[in-house]
Amino acid sequence: MNSAPHDENTTDAGEGWSEDMELAPVHPGDREPAEPDDEREGERLQKVLARAGVGSRRVCEDMIDAGRISVNGRTVTVQGMRVDPLRDKIAVDGARLELRDDRVTYALNKPTGVITAMSDDRNRPTIGDMVGDLAPGLVHVGRLDQDTEGLLLVTNDGELAHRLAHPSYEVRKTYLAQVSGSVPRDLAKRLRAGVELDDGPVRVDSFRVVDTHAGQSVVEVVLHEGRKHIVRRLLAHVGLPVSRLTRTAVGPVKLERMRVGSIRRLSRAEVGALQEQVGL
Repeated sequence: MNSAPHDENTTDAGEGWSEDMELAPVHPGDREPAEPDDEREGERLQKVLARAGVGSRRVCEDMIDAGRISVNGRTVTVQGMRVDPLRDKIAVDGARLELRDDRVTYALNKPTGVITAMSDDRNRPTIGDMVGDLAPGLVHVGRLDQDTEGLLLVTNDGELAHRLAHPSYEVRKTYLAQVSGSVPRDLAKRLRAGVELDDGPVRVDSFRVVDTHAGQSVVEVVLHEGRKHIVRRLLAHVGLPVSRLTRTAVGPVKLERMRVGSIRRLSRAEVGALQEQVGL
C-alpha cells in the first residue's frame, strides 16, 4: 500500500508501531456521509456566476450543462451546487474568475517622466498621482524606469502583487523598443541562447523585428527578467541603443489601445488569468 504524502499536521505513530505495519481500511459504516451539494454552505453556483457577469442564471445553467464550468479544478456536472465565492476557485472554459469585490487590480499606461512610486519627497510626478484614491492600499507591481512608458499594474491584493513581481514565477513581460541601427539576422538566436551582462547572464523568451525604417528599427522583446534597466542594457550590449521603450504586456494582460496616462480596472477574467499564472 502506498503511504500518504507527508503533511506537517500528520503525527507519527506511537510507540510499539512497526514502520511497515499497514492500517486496516476504514469500514464504510465508519465514514462520515458526504455532504450533499444542496446542504453545503454558500451560494448556488449559477447565482455567483450571474453576479460576476458571466451571463443570466439561465445562460449559466446551460454552461454548467455543457461542462464549461469547473470548481476547484473539477468540472461541474450537476445543477444547484453551492460554492463559497471567497474560497472556491471557479473557472469558465478554463479561465479563472476573480470573485472577491474587496480586491481590485488596475492597468495604467504610464507616461515617460513619471516615476514608479506612490509618492515622492522631491515632488516629481508619480503613479500615485495618477491613481489618486481609486482604492485603499494600492501598490505597484514591479517597476518601470522613469523614461519607460507603457503597462503597469497596481493592486491592493498583496499576494498577487508579490507573485507577479517575484522572478521565481517567471511572468513574461513584453516590450516594444525603438533602436538605432539594423538588427543582425542571428540576433534572435543569440538572445534566446543568452548573453553575459555585468551583473550576470540574461536570456530572452522571444525576440523579433517589428519594423525597420531609415536607420531605425522597432523590436519586440519578451522576457521574465526584472533587473534594473534590463531591456535597455541588453539591447545596448548587442549594439542597439534604445531611444524609446514601451511595455505592452504583463503575462496575459495587454496594453492594447489604452491612451497614455489612462487607467482601467481589469476584468474578473483578466485577474483570474493572472492568478492562474502564479498559482493562486
